[in-house]
Amino acid sequence: MRIHYNSLKDFLARLEREGELIRIKERVSPNLEITEITDRICKSSDGGKAILFENVNGSDPRLNNLGTGVPVLINAFGSKKRMAMALGVDDIEEIAKDIQELIELKPPQNLIEKIKFLPRLFEISHYPPKVTTGKAPCHEVILTDNEIDLFKFPILKCWPLDGGRFITLPVVFTKSLNNGKRNVGMYRMQVYDKKTTGMHWHIHKDGASHYDEYKKAGKRMEVAVAIGTDPVVTYSATAPLPYGVDELLFAGMIRKKGVELVKCKTIDMEVPATAEIILEGYVEPNELREEGPFGDHTGYYSLKGNYPVFHITAITHRKNPIYFTTIVGKPPMEDCYMGKATERIFLPMLKSLNPEIVDIDLPWEGVFHNCVIVSMKKRYPMHARKLMTSLWGSGQMSFSKMILTVDEDINVHDYKEVAMRLLNNIDIERDIYITEGTLDVLDHSAPNPVYGSKIGVDATERIEGETQRQEVSLPLQAVSRGDKEQSSVISGQLKEKIPEIIDINIPLNDVKNRIIFISIKKDKPYHSRAITEKLFKLTNGFNSIRIAVILDEDVNINDISTVVWKLFNNTDPKRDFYFIDGKLAIDATKKLKEEGHPREWPPEIIMDEEIKKRIDKKFPLI
Repeated sequence: MRIHYNSLKDFLARLEREGELIRIKERVSPNLEITEITDRICKSSDGGKAILFENVNGSDPRLNNLGTGVPVLINAFGSKKRMAMALGVDDIEEIAKDIQELIELKPPQNLIEKIKFLPRLFEISHYPPKVTTGKAPCHEVILTDNEIDLFKFPILKCWPLDGGRFITLPVVFTKSLNNGKRNVGMYRMQVYDKKTTGMHWHIHKDGASHYDEYKKAGKRMEVAVAIGTDPVVTYSATAPLPYGVDELLFAGMIRKKGVELVKCKTIDMEVPATAEIILEGYVEPNELREEGPFGDHTGYYSLKGNYPVFHITAITHRKNPIYFTTIVGKPPMEDCYMGKATERIFLPMLKSLNPEIVDIDLPWEGVFHNCVIVSMKKRYPMHARKLMTSLWGSGQMSFSKMILTVDEDINVHDYKEVAMRLLNNIDIERDIYITEGTLDVLDHSAPNPVYGSKIGVDATERIEGETQRQEVSLPLQAVSRGDKEQSSVISGQLKEKIPEIIDINIPLNDVKNRIIFISIKKDKPYHSRAITEKLFKLTNGFNSIRIAVILDEDVNINDISTVVWKLFNNTDPKRDFYFIDGKLAIDATKKLKEEGHPREWPPEIIMDEEIKKRIDKKFPLI
């Protein structure tokens, strides 16, 4: 039986019943303190627990019966278990199965089939949203005109260099001017003052497409924002659905029950009736304002930019509302579990377009769009490259910067197995394919915003009709010595020969294409290239190193997750992957303008030491 929640409070109650909620009663600030506490908890084992901050500075104490202000719920989706709970299932794969069945659904051909189809038809009839005319919980309190004040709510300043306070989990409702179709998306909103915010519509998003329609017509665009909807609606706002598919219909399919809507008070829009908080308002067609910086899910700050301004005409909310929010930053964080759910739920759609796909994995370190590992049933020459090209043309998969294909017998979720196949199977000069295309707006490594280069790696076995790979033998040293001993020997010798090297890590010795991670003190343009050229010219045991990844000196190269995150985030393949005598060098360092990167390189997200010390003192056990 699929569980559905009528409201966020229903979900909160279940979290508490199942021991998945921490209540923090101590007074905390929404200015960085909540972020630091949450970041520590969500990076603990299995994502930690959901957190309800019950006593938050800065919110209006009159909005809560206890006089402690509006409580903050965060990290509610931050584990595999809670993500499944949020969607009302024991296993996310149940939803993927539902989608698979809908894709394979065939119209009945005879009377018997029609009779058998009736129960399914009845079930599907409950999916669409329904508009109610009664008194809605989200309208228990209605604020208009001078009563409107966003600062009544504990909106977070997440990271030290953020441009201000940001609403980070808003469910944003817009309608197409051309056909009236609804879109429900999630776009961060910087608070400018009591009545206005930014609206961070990325150029590729459906909300931005609707805005363009109104802009061309010179018309004001009405917008509604729901904060604290039931968890399925919140998740659905993030889902990469095809253009024009109603997110609320998708939510109804997951819930097995349509979302209850109510008309707004000051604009012509419908919103979830049981939401905690509703913001009603509009966006003018040609009004832009500087927005940002913002500590983003890439682990870096997205930089300032000009975005539309959202003017609020009414705030409605429940009595005793809960402020539902999240923080993003260096993985793993709460959004990683949402991304993993999306990976599983939308796999059937990808398979329907590309039936050769067996499975897919989006590593956290790739921050959703920078790395795709896909296993496939390979049938003909260049089939792997055909699949890469197809994925680069499929919806939000078009943002993928790196795609690695492996054979169907490989478990794409076992990264050690994937790495062994990759490093033992590829022909460095023939199996790496570099192209160009669309990138996510948040990608900072490409020389140009929104587009840049991409890389495909074919680690599948060669079949008839494909040129066979050049055979590469295992390094002799790997046979005679253990990994740690051999790495130590090579590390010491390399530091003697190339003194600019700060540290070295050779994670795997028993592979044909041995890879090395090197940190350097970069002090001039193309320093990384100069060091790899020196490295690849060395002999006497060093020639077994066939792939070198160069990183900045502040990177802990013994933390594989951090190294991989830097590699995916900090490289533009066309510029930063280069071949020297059949070997591969990858420059994952911060880029200088003289190295072909004219854009500003964003700062990495780091919390203030003062805040860390304050939290250490207030919460010594966290």
